[in-house]
Amino acid sequence: MAAELLDGYELACRGPTVVALGGNAVIKEGQRGDIYEQFANTRASLEPFIPLIAAGAPLVLTHGNGPQVGDLLLMAEAARGEVPELPLGVLVADSQGQMGYMFQQSLKNRLIRGGIERDVVTVLTQVVVARDDDRLQRFTKPIGPFFDEDTAKRRMADKGVVLKEDAGRGWRRVVPSPTPRAVVETEIIRDLVGHGFVVIACGGGGIPVYYEEDGRLEGVDAVVDKDLASAVLARDLEAQVFVSATSIEQVFLNFNKPGQRPLDVVTSAEAKRYLEEGHFGEGSMRPKVAAIINFLEGGGKLGVVTTPELVPAALRGEGGTRFVP
Repeated sequence: MAAELLDGYELACRGPTVVALGGNAVIKEGQRGDIYEQFANTRASLEPFIPLIAAGAPLVLTHGNGPQVGDLLLMAEAARGEVPELPLGVLVADSQGQMGYMFQQSLKNRLIRGGIERDVVTVLTQVVVARDDDRLQRFTKPIGPFFDEDTAKRRMADKGVVLKEDAGRGWRRVVPSPTPRAVVETEIIRDLVGHGFVVIACGGGGIPVYYEEDGRLEGVDAVVDKDLASAVLARDLEAQVFVSATSIEQVFLNFNKPGQRPLDVVTSAEAKRYLEEGHFGEGSMRPKVAAIINFLEGGGKLGVVTTPELVPAALRGEGGTRFVP
């Protein structure tokens, strides 16, 4: 398998690379998630990418927003009747702004401190979905804090919201999550990357929109999975490397079950088979693996799943899980 021998670090420095940071990059498990914790976690999560940025790698950073948009929904519930309600798509836009500010300021300050002359910019990003996507009628995307089962059932009864058990970690609110098809601002992002900017985009999977028949955009009350949206952006940017940085070092078969086995190097065909066999949870690893398969089938050369700290080593084949065509 010749693709195994590719130096992912060299690939990342040569061509556009998209890195999707998970929600744990900003709020760690067990934390309250105040703004001071979020800034500290953001700074720590960005640190492993400084050598790549210093080397001139054309880099796009995307990020999740599950905890943040969930908190915004909780705030909206608490203020119901006091202030006008906002649709979920607008709350995604709100979270893009607040998180983009944290990422942009934290990264720029670190570059200034390191004497690295590159600029950082956040792009408010809209992601195109199909108006008739049947996933808009299904509640599958977990957002917000975890609850125990009794609290979850009370919230469903009292608030009229939908919660489901999430990968053995507790119960979370779930909302519709349509399939991303394109990023409206792709050409803007391409131009910025080409001029040396580090771009922060597709926050929270992007703001879901659809096209009217006359070409106008209209918002959708949903949340798009950030890994699937990031892979679409990576494909359309003709990126060579796509990284999903998450809370675990590797992808596993039979995760947390008898016979658990880590995966080092996986082909796209193998990943498809594992996906069909049900090895990956819907609210955790499944969208990451599906996103990487889509990216590789669209012309990408290397997909990586690991923690932010291990990304540089994983790019060189020294950790994490590497996915190849």
